[in-house]
Amino acid sequence: MKVAKKLILGSAAGLLAIGGAQAADLPVKAKAVEYVRICSLYGAGFFYIPGTDTCIKLGGYLRADVTFNGGAHGAPAWNGDLGQRNRYADYYVARSRLALTVDTRTATEYGVVRTFGQGDFQFTTLGGGTFNPNSLATNLGNNAQLLDSAGGGYVAVEYLFIQFAGFTFGKSSSAYSTPWNGFPGNINSSLLGGNNTDTGVNNIQYTAQFGNGVSGTIGLEDPTVWDRTALYNLSTGLNAVGTTGNAYAGVHSPDVVANIRIDQAWGLFQLSAAAHEVSGSYNALTATTAAPNALSEISGHPETKWGGSVMAALNIKNIPTGAGDDIKVDASYAKGDTSGTSPSFAMFGGSNRAYQSVGFGATTDGVFLPIANGGTGDIKLTEAYGIRGAFNHNWDPYWSSSLFGSYSAVRYNGSSTDITTAKGQYCAQYIANTGGLAAKSADFSCNPNFNVSQLGVVTRWTPVKNLTFSAEVQWFHLDQKFTGTSVLGPSAPKPATVYEYKDQDTLLLQLRAQRNF
Repeated sequence: MKVAKKLILGSAAGLLAIGGAQAADLPVKAKAVEYVRICSLYGAGFFYIPGTDTCIKLGGYLRADVTFNGGAHGAPAWNGDLGQRNRYADYYVARSRLALTVDTRTATEYGVVRTFGQGDFQFTTLGGGTFNPNSLATNLGNNAQLLDSAGGGYVAVEYLFIQFAGFTFGKSSSAYSTPWNGFPGNINSSLLGGNNTDTGVNNIQYTAQFGNGVSGTIGLEDPTVWDRTALYNLSTGLNAVGTTGNAYAGVHSPDVVANIRIDQAWGLFQLSAAAHEVSGSYNALTATTAAPNALSEISGHPETKWGGSVMAALNIKNIPTGAGDDIKVDASYAKGDTSGTSPSFAMFGGSNRAYQSVGFGATTDGVFLPIANGGTGDIKLTEAYGIRGAFNHNWDPYWSSSLFGSYSAVRYNGSSTDITTAKGQYCAQYIANTGGLAAKSADFSCNPNFNVSQLGVVTRWTPVKNLTFSAEVQWFHLDQKFTGTSVLGPSAPKPATVYEYKDQDTLLLQLRAQRNF
């Protein structure tokens, strides 16, 4: 019996062991895998964020630029050491940038909710056009170029915005701007003649769609960076090239901007308008710098004025010169609202009657001369107008070219001898601060009005998809309105001696390689 019992118990244990082994070999249901799904709702490149109904697209570009006889990204030699043509000027400037973009979109009962952001990892030639160690401020807040040291560089932020139910909140292109901003066909970022907010401006805007490609947008935007040039308190004194410190007050009101736009198969037409507040700080400010002093607050200030601008833009597609060819053009007029990215100009060249020649142009939204200094005390708004555009032609699938140009003008109204006008107040202060009439030639005349012209051509080669090599040549002309000669003391290293007032020209070459992804 004991033997039988052992056999029975042994057989049961064996069956349990076999059963356990078989149970262990059974397949266990695996956790579901979240595969990345393509999102075709918003075009190529979008995919669903796993576990959500939000589509995302990652993209950007890597770009390498080189400019000869100009600043970074194709800025002409129109001021600074480059404009002076002195020994500190960099004849060769390079910039490398990696732009990363993140675009998310979610369909809702109110329409698509979209977010977009772009960050630029950037490295430029130290100084960005000048290697004068005395012109590189030690405060990084004043000169981001100091970060472009070995192993350095910095991150720039472009667009950062949310779109929902027709509204846009954040840093985006202005409602005033055209879809091409300042790039009708050029690759340089310095084509003057109109508005440009290509890296975004902080704003709130609403767009209404009326059907058949007709839309309207209205917005409020921060004017600090893109919509302000300078406001001169002329009592602080004008230097040899007609500029002084910026006497703008703080931002007391946003710019109000709007457009009406027609987008159809033939192209685009847009009308834009903007209202801009011009507010001065104080009547008493520190000479040359316009910094406040102990007398500023009790000295009073000029009354605020409102200026504005209008722009008409046209894009004509499907022109008979070739597939994909088009023409883009925009024309602008502004009073007290000159584009904030417009520089002031100071260029030097040769002369047959003086040490050198000089041409300059002060770009401002307005000027004022306090009553205590012999002026009228009110802000005199300057006027500006311009036109720019490009013809873009595709030679074949691999080669394309663009012919582009612009013309701009800045006007100080009135007479140079009428102290109640902008021109009269400007000239009185300029003459007084540059040695008086005794330091001027018999044929000297003062006129701060000026015009600038640009003409260029760019040719692109795209050997494979999304890889493009470009070469751009640009000519820049400064048409200034002063005549004669004067004893002037420009900034170092220029000597204090006789200079002739004369128009100036410069030419630059920009080369680029860009890979989009």
